[in-house]
Amino acid sequence: MADSQDQTTLKALDNQAVTRVLNLYAGIGGNRKLWENVEVTAVEINPEIAAIYQDMYPNDRVIVGDAHQYLLEHYAEFDFIWSSPPCPTHSRARYGLGFHGKGYDAVYPDMRLYQEILLLKHHFEGAWVVENVQAYYEPLITPIPLGRHWYWANFRIENIKVRSTGISGAVTSSGKVLHAKSPAELSSQLGIDLSPYKITNKRLLLRNAVEPEVGFHILSAAQGTHYNTEGIELVAMDLFSSTDLLESAKGGI
Repeated sequence: MADSQDQTTLKALDNQAVTRVLNLYAGIGGNRKLWENVEVTAVEINPEIAAIYQDMYPNDRVIVGDAHQYLLEHYAEFDFIWSSPPCPTHSRARYGLGFHGKGYDAVYPDMRLYQEILLLKHHFEGAWVVENVQAYYEPLITPIPLGRHWYWANFRIENIKVRSTGISGAVTSSGKVLHAKSPAELSSQLGIDLSPYKITNKRLLLRNAVEPEVGFHILSAAQGTHYNTEGIELVAMDLFSSTDLLESAKGGI
C-alpha cells in the first residue's frame, strides 16, 4: 500500500493553509504533540483520558465517544485521518506472554482494524493512516513496519528507527532483555507529563502513546513535506516474535 500514493490527494493536503485532521482513539495524543497548522478533532471513549487530552491540546475539538462509529459517520469532513484502533487482541505480548505463558483465554482478533483500513481505502478521498502493533499472525493486509508498530496508509512512509518503550521481561530475538520503563522514564522519552493527573495506570497510557516524532514524520509524509531528520533521536530497536515472548513468559505484559 505504501507504493500506491495518490499524488492529487497529497498535493491538495500540502496546499491547504490548515489541515483538517481526525485523530481517532486519541488517548493522550502522543502522535499529535508536534503537529502544527492543523485543525484537529480528537475522539476518545474514556472521559478521564479525553479530559487529559483536552487539557494538553485546548484548541482541539475533543469528542468523548465511539471512534469507530464516528469515523463511519464523519470521514468525509476531513483532509487527513489517523486511526489507532485497540491493539490487545492483535498483540504478540498477549498471545505469547498471556495466552501461552499465563493461560489467558483465547479471544477473537478485533476486526475493526481491517474494517477501518478497507473503509478508508475505498471511500475516503483524503490522506489516511491506520496504526497498530505488530501482530502475532500474518497481517491480512500488508502494512508498513515502523518500530514496534504497523502502519497502513495511502501515501509513502519512509522508514525511520524509533525508540523502544520496552516490555517487562520480554527477550528479543538477539537475546536482549527489554526492561519495563517506569512512568517517569516514559514521560521523559515522550515529553508528556502526567504527574498533575490522578489517573490509574499511567505507564500503560504512556506506552500506548505514539512517539511524537513518529506522528510528525507521518503527517509530514501525508502533506508531502520534506524535513531534516537529523534532529530526531533515532534509536535502533530489536523486534521480537511470539516465540521470544513465549520463552520469556515469566515477565509481565
